Amino acid sequence: MASEQHPLWAEIQQGEGKALERQRLLQSYDEQIAWETELNSLDLAPLQQAFAQRGKPLDLARMKSLKLIREEQGKDHPTHGLMILLGLYEQVEIKCSRFKGTSMAVFLDKKEYQGDLFSQLAQTEAFIKNHLHLKAEILGLQRTESYEIPIPAIREALINAVVHRDYSNAGRDIKVGIYDDVLNIVSPGGLPHGLTLNEVLKGRSEIRNKVIARVFKELGYIEQWGSGMSRIHELCQEADNPAPAFSESGDFIDIEFHRTEVVESGVMGGSVGGAIGGEVVVQSELTERQQAVLQLIIENPRKSHREIAEALNINASAVQKHLDKLKEAGAIERIGGTRGYWKVKV
Repeated sequence: MASEQHPLWAEIQQGEGKALERQRLLQSYDEQIAWETELNSLDLAPLQQAFAQRGKPLDLARMKSLKLIREEQGKDHPTHGLMILLGLYEQVEIKCSRFKGTSMAVFLDKKEYQGDLFSQLAQTEAFIKNHLHLKAEILGLQRTESYEIPIPAIREALINAVVHRDYSNAGRDIKVGIYDDVLNIVSPGGLPHGLTLNEVLKGRSEIRNKVIARVFKELGYIEQWGSGMSRIHELCQEADNPAPAFSESGDFIDIEFHRTEVVESGVMGGSVGGAIGGEVVVQSELTERQQAVLQLIIENPRKSHREIAEALNINASAVQKHLDKLKEAGAIERIGGTRGYWKVKV
């Protein structure tokens, strides 16, 4: 008796069949006409605005050359590429989550972004920034702040996911997960045309979405073909961050950034800000132990290292470590020497 085929496997086979047919026609999915949509029913403003911001016109001729529009039997039609860029398909979505700890068991924050691809990228970047730590560094007399993972590397990874993911199947989207230890970006669609991950990391490129890739290159989101993953690696290296991990699992591509400011168990939420001229100069999260040290100083700004150590039953070197963290965060400042006191700035 013949076994019944699993519906998911049937869907995968159907998708593979369509992909082979597009390959035979030398067309990508996004170059094909979206027959069910009338061109004059579309609001092109988001795309026109994106081009205008780069000082580039977007007239009918340009849209045709980019294959956003194709003419068939004397009539202009939108392509899937135009529909995707405008965010008009259900699968054109980025789901962002901040999880508690290192598993997906508990959500701390969750957002789902639809709309045109450009606004999705901007909203996703803002979500990520909101859940990463800032680290401060003193360069000469200037205090500089940067995110624990370089934002240009994250931006490159998001663009890479948006440009190269598989849009041909509904019900699949890009997922961004932020954990205590990693930032994870997963996009649907394995590597195209038998390309291996090792080849991609060496700079070889096969473009799955030709229309979207052309538009993103035209707008300056892509510098050169095949540079995305190596660029991500270089940006992390320049920031002295751990190398990101790239992997292909099933029909998904996964990029994992390691967080350099790993959240310790029992983190206290909330912002700690020191003010200069009314401006918040740093944002951070403190552990329970650092909160306890801060509370002791608030109660008695002249408390010595030894007194803090005795009160918390920890050694002097641990006290110094926590004080350094509080100073770095802009929460306290030492006024005077051994006979001085702590100025609390929060």
